[in-house]
Amino acid sequence: MTELGKVVDILQKGAAYLEKRGVQQPRLICELLASRLLKCKRLELYLKFDAALSDKQLSAMRRGIKRVADGEPIQYIIGHTDFMGHCFKVDARALIPRPETEGLVEDVLKCEALWKEREEHPAIVEIGVGCGCVIISLALAKPGGKYLGLDISAEAIELAHENVKNLGLEDKIVLACAEMSEVIDPETVNAIVANLPYISTVEYEALPVHIRDHEPRIALDGGLDGLDIIRAVVQDAAIVLVRDGFLFLEIGEKQGEAVVSLLAETGYRHIEVHKDFAGKDRVVVAQFQ
Repeated sequence: MTELGKVVDILQKGAAYLEKRGVQQPRLICELLASRLLKCKRLELYLKFDAALSDKQLSAMRRGIKRVADGEPIQYIIGHTDFMGHCFKVDARALIPRPETEGLVEDVLKCEALWKEREEHPAIVEIGVGCGCVIISLALAKPGGKYLGLDISAEAIELAHENVKNLGLEDKIVLACAEMSEVIDPETVNAIVANLPYISTVEYEALPVHIRDHEPRIALDGGLDGLDIIRAVVQDAAIVLVRDGFLFLEIGEKQGEAVVSLLAETGYRHIEVHKDFAGKDRVVVAQFQ
């Protein structure tokens, strides 16, 4: 990379460098790196175009740009990402939240039968809590619920704890490194929400390097057909859900038919497949009889 001096220089030349390396949205990535470095909002960079960067700042920007060029996700480099209008800490301990998963949260929030007035607040459990973005977003939008987040990764639970604390929800959300069957009694849960690993092993091996080599495989690889974990959760959920309790699952775009059949065979009804903003199957909602 050539010598740089001002903010505008590093944005232009850094973006050109990343574009040559085949990185998507190179300008946006450079703006995110620069705003993190200068401790300002991304749009505020336009007020700092002529600001001169110190040697230390230039060195830090070069390192960040090089890390992106080598395949590391920008979210891990800057240490945070936005989800449902909230800022979440992210790192290699858990999967980076995707925009499609906001649809999973929105489907839970729109489920009137779940949130109708009851003697007790609905008990909501998330399986595979990751960084905590789903259960935290639900708790912020619906503080009356009772929330439990589970993950088999102790590292993911640690990261989720940090986000719960950062967003002031320590008295609203319980987190545990455990399987559902280990900590939940039968017929005690009103809704289970899960964004589980649903990529097949073959598809996993073909993922882009910034995903395959940096994000945790345990959060992505769903086995031979991508449904290994989903099958297990569908069975376990049938035990812990109350009658007419809800199961919300994020799925792969080609898995709708298979998951609907699996749910029907296990005793679920009112099964619906909802599409994401790209028109692809993404969320399945069902009630257990």
